[in-house]
Amino acid sequence: MLKRLTIIALAALVATVAPASAQSKKDSVVVGMTLEPPGLDPTSAAAAAIAEVTLYNVYETLTKINEDGSVSPLLASSWKASSDLKSYTFKLVKGVKFQNGEAFDSAAVKFSFERAGAANSTNKDKALFQAMEQVAAPDAETIEIKLKHSEPNLPFLLGQATASIVEPKSAPTNATQPVGTGPYTLGAWAKGSSLTLNKWPDYRNAAAVKLSKVTIRFISDPAAQVAALLSGDVDAFPRGTSARTLAQFKADPRFAVLIGGSKAKTIVTINNKKKPLDDVRVRRAILAAIDRKAMIEGAVDGLGTPIGSFYVPGSLGYVDTTDINPYDPEKAKKLLAEAGVTTPLQLSLRLPPPAYARQGGEVLAAQLAKVGIVAKIENLEWAAWLSQVFNGPHDFDLTIVSHVEPFDLVKFTEKNYYFGYQSEAFDKLYQSIVDTPDEAGRAKLLGDAQRMLATDAAAGFLFQPQWITIINKKLKGVWKDVPQFENDFASWSWE
Repeated sequence: MLKRLTIIALAALVATVAPASAQSKKDSVVVGMTLEPPGLDPTSAAAAAIAEVTLYNVYETLTKINEDGSVSPLLASSWKASSDLKSYTFKLVKGVKFQNGEAFDSAAVKFSFERAGAANSTNKDKALFQAMEQVAAPDAETIEIKLKHSEPNLPFLLGQATASIVEPKSAPTNATQPVGTGPYTLGAWAKGSSLTLNKWPDYRNAAAVKLSKVTIRFISDPAAQVAALLSGDVDAFPRGTSARTLAQFKADPRFAVLIGGSKAKTIVTINNKKKPLDDVRVRRAILAAIDRKAMIEGAVDGLGTPIGSFYVPGSLGYVDTTDINPYDPEKAKKLLAEAGVTTPLQLSLRLPPPAYARQGGEVLAAQLAKVGIVAKIENLEWAAWLSQVFNGPHDFDLTIVSHVEPFDLVKFTEKNYYFGYQSEAFDKLYQSIVDTPDEAGRAKLLGDAQRMLATDAAAGFLFQPQWITIINKKLKGVWKDVPQFENDFASWSWE
């Protein structure tokens, strides 16, 4: 009898406890990412995947870029600019510490920016930091930046991953042992498979962070991405899955489908330094062979807007330049003949892993073949693409990639950048842009810059992509629009 009563009592206890347990919210999430970062220091390497893992999670910046592209305070509590936009003063948040216990102060900011602009820096926005004539720390809570040229977008630019504030002592090992001021620390990294971020209990606003653990799984194969979502192995896949899977997820009530805008530019990079691509007629021939609409359909299943230069609709001074190098295969053939090119012209087409690049590469090769250009496709893993194409020897003729950062026309002034583009006229024009503080004057000059790059056929400007994010519909706080590549996990939560 006693045994029977004990069983009944235990059953009642289970019945009482079970609903409370069922109602408790999850505090962990599994996220899918297409590309694995080569390291975890966004101030020393170019891969956008680094920012997707670390920005606003492990590292923080003076300012924070929001989903709508606006800028708000983060490590800086406030700032003010001079009338000529050449001087900025930032007041820093008090009482912040790095994850290794060191204090965050103006000395750390000064160190971070001077390190990013040093002669041996590999920061992809090195030019921005080298444009800082002086970074002064008059006291522990103030940073004064004097620029060589006016820069109206500085608060936005200092919210990007390349402007992450690092702790001086730990900076040399940040690629594998990152230390920042953010809400998460690195837990484990099984290279080739997954990475774990753990909530940092000593974060200054830890109570507002709902997820205690974030597991990031690296899944490059589109079919495997879909399978991971459908099986529930992955809760969210930002900017990953193909548009070809949209109908399946839209029809499944477990998921929410987010299709968002971006400031990205997907381009066919043409190595301007290699013959015969150093001849503008050959570059124009390549552009005339490209049917942008067909490329958008083939590469991103229609989710893109055609562009004719390195600038996107909605940005200050945008002009439509798609009519400068329109699709015209016959003109492409004539231009090649005028340039003295004997066809078939053999070119390498070395592609990184994203689906838009691989699918777009097939479309590009077919279009070029119609005008007498044979593009030999070589699919590269991300690390190989970075070391052989983007960095180092720039061993390629053509490639396809999305440049996801806004305000990066400056890349066409950088002599060692992988574009290989050199133009004194463009350099002078860009200098005029940065020297012009008034918005109307700057907008006009930005239009001139777009037209010049299009006329020079500096690259094969294709489209502004829309990014697809698939999430469990109970997951909240995930961004739809993408002003830059980031995953602000501290703002995510389960309903």
